[in-house]
Amino acid sequence: MAYFRKRGDKWSYTVNLGIDTITKKRKQITKSGFSSKTAAKEMEFKISRGEFVQDSNMNFHTLAEKWLESYSTQAKVSSVRARTKESNVLLKQWTSTPIKSISKSVYREYLNELSKMYSQNYMDGIHTTGRMIFKFAVESEWLQQNPTENYSLPKQQATIEEVEKENLRKKFLEKNELIGFLSLARTEGLSNDYTLFSLLAYSGIRIGESLALKWPDINFRSGSIRISKTLYNPTNNKVNYTLLTPKTKGSIRTIKMDDQVMKLLKKHLLQQNKMKIQNRNHYLDENFVFASPEGYPLVQKLPALRLQRLLKKLPHINKEITLHSFRHTHTSLLIEAGVGLKEIQQRLGHTDIQTTMNIYAHMTDNMEEKASHQFSKLMEDLQL
Repeated sequence: MAYFRKRGDKWSYTVNLGIDTITKKRKQITKSGFSSKTAAKEMEFKISRGEFVQDSNMNFHTLAEKWLESYSTQAKVSSVRARTKESNVLLKQWTSTPIKSISKSVYREYLNELSKMYSQNYMDGIHTTGRMIFKFAVESEWLQQNPTENYSLPKQQATIEEVEKENLRKKFLEKNELIGFLSLARTEGLSNDYTLFSLLAYSGIRIGESLALKWPDINFRSGSIRISKTLYNPTNNKVNYTLLTPKTKGSIRTIKMDDQVMKLLKKHLLQQNKMKIQNRNHYLDENFVFASPEGYPLVQKLPALRLQRLLKKLPHINKEITLHSFRHTHTSLLIEAGVGLKEIQQRLGHTDIQTTMNIYAHMTDNMEEKASHQFSKLMEDLQL
């Protein structure tokens, strides 16, 4: 039996669900805020058909734990680590809060506040994790509605100062800068430096993909490299590493390589074989292309430090260059060479071509100069 009542311009209803078998008390559900009696009756109809979900008294901490336990069974270790970090931001606010108390307005207000403290990219991750957690709650029938639905993060506006400094933050090297850097790496680089940095620049592969390479992945006959795994080692402990499948299915690929790079790899193989003989008593041979003197894959921190060591000798390169910058550099040079977006997508291992277009929308200085020259030539008959 349902009872309907109108207060002001809003309707409410109360539904009797019988007697609770444990407490022996009458169970009732009361809902208010409906704009019409029809809307209230629709909800009452769902209850009568057993389609109504009673919001749980579970707190957010418990929900997040249950979701993470489920998520961990189907996601990579690296993804679980990232999602855990993002969920911890939400837990700071809602650890003991009942999930039924986290309404759309509560969720919106908190994420809007967080947007003032964190970058757009990090906020995207937090919001994605929030959506996943509350979707899990709805699917588990602990909540009727997902409070994250129809919410969009506020767009963060760049300041004038940030816009003016954009050129200083270019995260790739121009052709002449790359030539200068590799020349320095060849003459002043430490062991593995020149070969590794050349491979990154000439292939566009991710640093984790390069450090996971094994010699069977290198086909000297066809001049190609097979990318099928990535190195995961967040603690930079050389013995505690994991080989994972690449970022996406599209990341599993075979790419053709420059003859000069293949020659470098052949030379590197000969040098490594000598090292194996010298260290044969303690060399764990797992066939890694870039290995430590003990045979373990290089930790990412090592080439990152060596990159900065070389960049300090090139003060004219005033940019935020990281190991990932070689991937940006490779892409910008492919664009400058006139390679199509589809080919770039396949070479970089992007499943979605939109990713290629979004991330690598910047032109190099040479391309900008070429575009300006072509436009000037087109308009040369017009006198201003």
